[in-house]
Amino acid sequence: MHYLDNSATTKPFKEVIELMGRVMEHTYANPASLHGLGFKAEKIVENARHLIAKELNAIPSEIVFTSGGTEANNLAIQGVAKAYQNRGRHIITTKIEHDSVYEVFRDLEKQGYSVTYLSVNESGEISLEELQASLTDKTILVSIMHVNNETGSIQSLEEIGQLLSSFPKLFFHVDAVQSFAKLPIDVNKMKIDLLSLSAHKFHGPKGIGALYLKKNKLIQPLLIGGGQEQGFRSGTLAVPLIVGMGKALEIASNNRDVFYQQAKYWKKDLLFVLSNLNGIVLNGAKGVPYILNFSCPGIKSEVLVRALEEKRLYVSSKSACSSKKETPSRVLLAMGKKRTEAISGIRISMGMLTTLQDIEACSQAISNVIPTLQQWIKV
Repeated sequence: MHYLDNSATTKPFKEVIELMGRVMEHTYANPASLHGLGFKAEKIVENARHLIAKELNAIPSEIVFTSGGTEANNLAIQGVAKAYQNRGRHIITTKIEHDSVYEVFRDLEKQGYSVTYLSVNESGEISLEELQASLTDKTILVSIMHVNNETGSIQSLEEIGQLLSSFPKLFFHVDAVQSFAKLPIDVNKMKIDLLSLSAHKFHGPKGIGALYLKKNKLIQPLLIGGGQEQGFRSGTLAVPLIVGMGKALEIASNNRDVFYQQAKYWKKDLLFVLSNLNGIVLNGAKGVPYILNFSCPGIKSEVLVRALEEKRLYVSSKSACSSKKETPSRVLLAMGKKRTEAISGIRISMGMLTTLQDIEACSQAISNVIPTLQQWIKV
């Protein structure tokens, strides 16, 4: 089996699985309990919090644990929108955000908020000029993803943060689910107020993520109850999942540079293979090396995904959250792609457990399957 759908989810590191098992067996106390077992659980939770804070150049108290990226995005966006609606009801995002951001903005629009959806160029990058022209004295939030989950296109967070720093009353939120632990992020240098991350994108467990919330910034919580996480996110902390996330980050950060360089070579090889096939359209090829997106007009993405699966190669179409919908990719359409291209997009995504054998198998499979399907369609 050759798994190249790492943008959807990653296989947990073996060390993560083993550590989580030990924690579930021996450190099962509630970290809010005042006895010794509770203190022990709290200690390992705080160790993970420190690791995440260090990765972002933040302080531990700025890390709020959530159930994953979707909750972190919702907490950030809705938390700001509801807390500061008296200050203004204008919010800004882009046309290529993940559904857990995009659909929240759509819902807020129905509630009377004014939303600006920034356009992108053919590489999936926003225009700083358009962003600046969109800002008003009523703007309270700008939410822009770091790395796009479908095409791998990258936004220049430092330039965006510098621009937005002239507007101290608004919040800058970043969905960093596809970049955290893979690309360096400095929330202070990039002047980020809120940032979302999810463990299962960097070989940690599913069901756990975090929101970076800049010190002294207040937002309205989504969950009310026990007051955990400084009142921003009530609910008993999932100790094994948090510990697993911390361990995954520790391993990922130690292997990041090697992975990035390997992915650059592997993407180059795959692009060469695709360039020698007829009718292939590349989508956002300038993005991160670990995500590659291409279209094969005339072949629906679902058909190609199934055909490649028969070769024991696992890739995807669009985001995993929307891949079962037989509709063109909203992201590819926003990048100016034709409908035939947007409905035939394929994403190949690598992770830190990807091997050269996976890439070689992928090259061979697409070289054989695509011409065969093209010939079948002509017949």
